[in-house]
Amino acid sequence: MALVLGVEMSALSTKVALRDTDDGRLLVAGQAAHDGARPGHREDVDPRRWWQAIVDARRDAGGALGVNALAVAAQSDGLVLLDRDGGLLRPALLGGDAAMQVDAEWLMRDLGGPSTWVGACGALPDPTHAVVKLAHLRYHEPDLFGQLGMVLLPHDYLTHRMVRRFVTDRGDASTTGYWSPRENRWRPDVLRVVDDSVDWGRCLPEVLGPLEPAGDREGVVVAPGTGSQQAAALGVGMRPGDVALALDRSGICFAARERLTEDPTGRVADRADATGRFLPTVRTLRVRNVMEVLAQQVGLDLDFLDQRALSAPPGAGGVRCHPYRELDDASGRPPGPGALTGLGPDVGPEHVARALVEGVVCELLNALDALDAAGVPKGGRLWVMGSAARSAAFGRVIADLAQRPVSVPRQADAVCLGAAIQAAAVLHGVAPDAVADAWGLGAAREIEPDPRVDGATLRADYARSR
Repeated sequence: MALVLGVEMSALSTKVALRDTDDGRLLVAGQAAHDGARPGHREDVDPRRWWQAIVDARRDAGGALGVNALAVAAQSDGLVLLDRDGGLLRPALLGGDAAMQVDAEWLMRDLGGPSTWVGACGALPDPTHAVVKLAHLRYHEPDLFGQLGMVLLPHDYLTHRMVRRFVTDRGDASTTGYWSPRENRWRPDVLRVVDDSVDWGRCLPEVLGPLEPAGDREGVVVAPGTGSQQAAALGVGMRPGDVALALDRSGICFAARERLTEDPTGRVADRADATGRFLPTVRTLRVRNVMEVLAQQVGLDLDFLDQRALSAPPGAGGVRCHPYRELDDASGRPPGPGALTGLGPDVGPEHVARALVEGVVCELLNALDALDAAGVPKGGRLWVMGSAARSAAFGRVIADLAQRPVSVPRQADAVCLGAAIQAAAVLHGVAPDAVADAWGLGAAREIEPDPRVDGATLRADYARSR
């Protein structure tokens, strides 16, 4: 029996899960907290704490002994800079804020505008991208650039700590803003817009293939690793035509596809996955932050939101809640205030709770429409991930308003599971799809839409009431 360890570094904690490669059975898991960035803020964090969190999480899992292979999946909105000797130049820069949107705007202008960016990197720059963080540091900490040795994302840094190689994968590379999904290569010419004195080709890690090992650590095979979104796609066994709605810090909608999308509007970002395919992606509002703020403003306890929302009828008795938009939420639209309308003497907390859920779901389904407008096939399964997969209310409302079945993964922690799948695929030299099939990841809890709900009319009413 071979064993693999999936490692997930999320915003505020690191998880590890030890699994049997034959059937994916979970043997033991552990978790450790660490510093991170609050939604809508940038934070400087010592990345050595992430490494310590892996050590602590393994200790929490009883050591997670007997590992044959492992892979790391991590958040992609971080930047780690090393000097030419491999030492840290500064703390890792995580997250993004409104001030960094200014850097995104001048970058877009100086490279030639939106169409040039889409053609070069498959996406428009925003504060979550490494290229914007580099532009921000170029202005505020210019002395760094004369000392640059390597430019890494969080998962690249952790993999380097394990194997002493500077490597990444195409999935995480596609989130940087200086990798081309069309050409499958780095675009150092884009980085020269940030600083034309740096030898950027020397500063970027090698991009490994999906089944190419990064190296080994004391006899343990280390896979290339990937970003959190790409690992989540592995963790539910997404296939071409499948679509996912993920609610966590940010709300994103993405599909699995065999070829490029190349949306000229830039609304759909062309990200790569961890298998050789693509994940056309639309980001919306920062869901967790917005939900917490709105619930607090109207006096709703988030712990009871599901119960409240499900006790109200579809349409929330005419109450409409429109989430606010912030400058740096990467929705592709200008910031704007939220709104709560339709209040009356017969409105109770359950109607407000239902309206809050329906308002967020409408934003996510607008992102689904953007995929459709860009010609992305979405006739497969509709998966829900993250906090949405743990919420009965979100699953029900998504199914009803989309009027299509919703698939809820039977195994939680899709990101950590996806990292384990990549480790097993590299260990045995088989495609991740084959591992997913052997582990039974196609099994899901299905939520059928209520045919009595007119989802299209409800969505149209939400759009009119904005």
